[in-house]
Amino acid sequence: MAASTGATMQAMQQTLREVFGLESLRPGQREIIESVIQGRDTLAIMPTGAGKSLCYQLPAMHLRGLTLVVSPLIALMKDQRDKLAAAGVDALQINSTLKTDEERDAYERLNTASRAIVFVTPEQLGKPALLDALRCGDRSRAGTRSIERKRVSLVVVDEAHCISQWGHDFRPAFLQIADAVRNLGRPPMLALTATATSAVVDDIVRSLGMREPCVLQTGIYRENLHYSVMQVSVSGGKGRASTRSAQAKLSAIRKLLAQSDEPGIVYTATVREAERLSAAIRELGVPAALYHGRIRSRERQEAQDQFMRGTARVMVATNAFGMGIDKADIRFVVHYQMPGSIDAYYQETGRAGRDGEAARCMLLFDLNDRRVQQFLMLGRYPERELVERVREALAQADTASTAGVSTRELAQAIGNIGRNKLQVALKILLDAGLVSRNRARRYVLRNDAQDDDALEAALGQYGELAERDRAALQQMIDYAQTGRCRWRTILEYFGYSDEFERCGTCDNCLYPPHIEPARQPVTAQGRMLDTARRTLDARRGFVRGQAVRVRKYGTGQVAFATTEQVAVLFPDGTTRTFLSRFVRPADAERSASR
Repeated sequence: MAASTGATMQAMQQTLREVFGLESLRPGQREIIESVIQGRDTLAIMPTGAGKSLCYQLPAMHLRGLTLVVSPLIALMKDQRDKLAAAGVDALQINSTLKTDEERDAYERLNTASRAIVFVTPEQLGKPALLDALRCGDRSRAGTRSIERKRVSLVVVDEAHCISQWGHDFRPAFLQIADAVRNLGRPPMLALTATATSAVVDDIVRSLGMREPCVLQTGIYRENLHYSVMQVSVSGGKGRASTRSAQAKLSAIRKLLAQSDEPGIVYTATVREAERLSAAIRELGVPAALYHGRIRSRERQEAQDQFMRGTARVMVATNAFGMGIDKADIRFVVHYQMPGSIDAYYQETGRAGRDGEAARCMLLFDLNDRRVQQFLMLGRYPERELVERVREALAQADTASTAGVSTRELAQAIGNIGRNKLQVALKILLDAGLVSRNRARRYVLRNDAQDDDALEAALGQYGELAERDRAALQQMIDYAQTGRCRWRTILEYFGYSDEFERCGTCDNCLYPPHIEPARQPVTAQGRMLDTARRTLDARRGFVRGQAVRVRKYGTGQVAFATTEQVAVLFPDGTTRTFLSRFVRPADAERSASR
């Protein structure tokens, strides 16, 4: 429902001053707010700290009805609710942390509210009681006309990139937001995220069922973030190389912590490394908190509180930590292991320097860390066999009941299946039109739908997502190995190729990489020794600066190498990684062609 004619930008300017204590909007906020009050579906892409929340909070005070905010972060919604309440704005939250009496009070307020901001998690939208309250409210007070009028004027999806973020930390409930919005009479939507490539934009629009959305991007460049990569890849046996790499990483962190006493985050890709590293940092005498998805929520909250209060100077965490964290003075973000994509890397490094002051973003790059991300990819998408098992379980259950089957009942019937995988398998069957879901959120196999082609198409779509994940990992590796400006590489990834050539603050801008060419022998004996050495290198590995040739790519120089993989710097400035068997010494190639 669009705002009334009285809800002009002039009226909002007054609200901006009186309620939020601000004199003007930041760049990009006005365009987003204007799109929202016009009743258009809107996707807003704004960097961390650019003021995304105000883009729905200000219009909410001029829209008739409720503004529903779907957020994956309970801590963030509580913080925003408290700040709005302190400013005199009617706001409430409904999530799993509420006690029985708190939930009852929240529903009573929801039933009678005429205008309010309502914060919910995606999982809550799966509850019929909440949808009924959002649709109808208190019928005894509002009368039957309340059933006809849409109570929700705007649906906001915060951290919308989660819709396109698959894997072990994926929230399947994000896939059900579009169904809930349809049940609410399809009010306008505002999706908010800090980053999104064109592919992620397409995912968000499709998954939310947005109609001809206005896509607004305010840019992602933040001049106060200074990016660098420390190469810690080493050659040698697998165990020895891993040990030497870990020692180099810890040495880098020790040096960074010794340079200042300011707060920062160190990210790892695995729980095991997070636990090991947090213990190592504490042994250095630095207060460090630990945060990952396998510890109890109370312990996670305590770790977050310690970091926010400053009693823990360093937060060592997996990617479970950080989304929505409002700590302005984070001076560094270090990635102990590389993430799976530049999207994730930018999201996580973007938590530094929200106060506008300079902050360091360092990646400790070990080429062998790609195995961790490749392992995480293996179980990311359900295979056809699992989807067929879910389909068969639904068929067997359907003969016994016409009321449908819950996900819990399906999990019990199938056995040995994770909740996330089951949810994604059900989404594939829903996309293929082979399964329907009733108002009670129970699943029913459609007897009139036996189209295997539709299932193949749905499975194919997820196959494309898997391929996209593999490409994203390679782009992350390319970023780590490039000799070009780090910011330029990030901007190009997100489609901002015309911003600038050099940021002037990253490691490659400050200290342009240069590989010394291998010294050429001048004597016949020297040539024989050099040929023997290069033949041995071809068997055992390659040396930095060595001229090599790769079929289809041409000649370049070795940037660094392990026993299994070789990073090659080509004349155009790009660096690519290859399995060592596909790389040949350039002089050996010339000799073979004679």
